[in-house]
Parts: sequence; C-alpha cells; structure tokens
Amino acid sequence: MRTRAASALALLALSTLALTSCAGSRDSPRADDPSAPITFAATPVGDDPSGENPVQAFAALLSEATGREVEIVDVPDYTAVVEALRNHHVDVGIMSGFPSALAVSTGEVDAIMAWPGNGEPVSTCLVLDDSRLRTLADISPATTVAFADPASSSGYFMPLAMLQESGLTKDTDYTAMFSGGHDMSLTALREGQVDVACTSTIFPKRAGTNDPSFPFEKGETRSLGESMSMPVSVAVLADQNLPAETRDLILEALPQVFVEANAKRLGTMMEATQGTAPVSMPGTSMFQPFVDTAAIAGVDISDLK
Repeated sequence: MRTRAASALALLALSTLALTSCAGSRDSPRADDPSAPITFAATPVGDDPSGENPVQAFAALLSEATGREVEIVDVPDYTAVVEALRNHHVDVGIMSGFPSALAVSTGEVDAIMAWPGNGEPVSTCLVLDDSRLRTLADISPATTVAFADPASSSGYFMPLAMLQESGLTKDTDYTAMFSGGHDMSLTALREGQVDVACTSTIFPKRAGTNDPSFPFEKGETRSLGESMSMPVSVAVLADQNLPAETRDLILEALPQVFVEANAKRLGTMMEATQGTAPVSMPGTSMFQPFVDTAAIAGVDISDLK
C-alpha cells in the first residue's frame, strides 16, 4: 500500500490561510531592516509547567546571541512551518529530520544548519506492560497504533518504516491513528484508547520522574521494537529570501545557543540535537537517506514539490 502525502498537503493549505492573515510579506521593507525582529516559526513543545518553556528559552537565547529581537510565530505542526517559510511569512524554523527533508525537497526552503543523528534508534513503539502484544509479530488488523503527526520523524516516519520493514502495512495489517502529538499518543496509550504508541526514544527515559511528557512509572510500558537511526536529527530551515546578513548572524549565533550550559533551559529542543556537532549550510545530499528510507515506508515526498 502506497501512502501519499495528501494529509500533509491539506495541512499546508490550511496553514497558508491562517498564516496569511497574521503575518506580513517578505515584499515589505521590513525584510531588509537589520533592526527588525527575527521571526521564528514554533510548533507546540511539551515542557514542565514548573520550568521555562523551551521555545521561549530558545527565543531569548537567540536574541541574546544575535542582538536582535526574536519574535515567535506559533504554528500547529511541522507542515505549517514549511508553508510559513515557503510563503515568506517567517525567517526560520526548526524541525526534525524527515519534515526537513520534505521542506528541502520542495526546492523552496533552505537548510542553513543541521545536526546529524548519533547512530542510535530514534523511535520506539510502546505498549502497556500487561498488553497481550509481546512482539511486532503480534500486531494484527485489530491493533490500533497511535502516531504523533503525519510530518513527525520520530512520531511517524521512522516507526512507520520500522513497521513496514517488519511486514506490517499501515491500514492493512493494523489500524493507524494520528493523535496530534507525542504526549497525546502516550496519553491515549495510558487511557487504553490505543494498543500501541509510537514515539521518540527520548520519552521512555523519563519514566518515574513525574515528567508530564511521559505519564508512566518505570515498568509500566514495554517496547515492541525500535527504529533505525536518522541521518539528520534536527535542522534549521530558512526563508530563501532571508537577507544574507541576517542568515549569517543566525548561523554564527546558533552554535552559541545549543551548548550544554543551556541544555536545561532548552529541554526537549536540546535533546533532539542528539549531542552531535552541527553542520552549517548542509547540502541536499545530507537529507537523501530520508528520501531512500521514504521508499521503504511507501511515502512519496515528491508530492510536496
């Protein structure tokens, strides 16, 4: 069964309408004004309500490093980030590897910095410890599997490829649903609304810590399997009309932002970089393994061209 990117395209279209009403065009004089805010498209990020929001922390740290105001533009998901960049509504966005490959594949968005993967599995498919499912082979058409978002690397694309390689085809060998986020997949699993929740390997490490992003104690969940690693963990994408001076300023600032001293403030955003050294101005070849793996999962990213 071949999964096209129709759902992603629908989200892109909806995002265009929303963003057109709340953001200016790059045709305005603001684009070349060095005193103008740097606009950053941000998706919802789970955080500890008692601590600093990672997105707010990133904006503050980037502002400090660049000497420019940083304005956060909230968008619902990764596909909305891509559309905001393609339509020149924001300057930059940060996304995980697969949606970054989607964006780069359009030829209308630039990747200005990327963090390679660390070679470790990035996704896991979890069940409750008392589940009758013991291995991936136990999954059947009656099994409901929760994914985070159609454009999520660790919450959809990578586990989808893992299941496909195990001989399990989406909507044929199991019933798939999109929860809207990693936290919502895990909540659905806890509440018994789904049998399996596929998510990032980051989250199970938080078991027993009272972290709201992983509402389980140690031993309450089990993994049925883990995905392969990703060639790119995170990428910073930019509007192609971004002035060179602003682009260079951001490139100089980012390595100052993503340092160990800021790890606690950046939370999940820092964890997502997987501790690797960033690559400035990565070429399209860095994202090619995603295109190759997409074929395994039956996802045609050329639909966004």
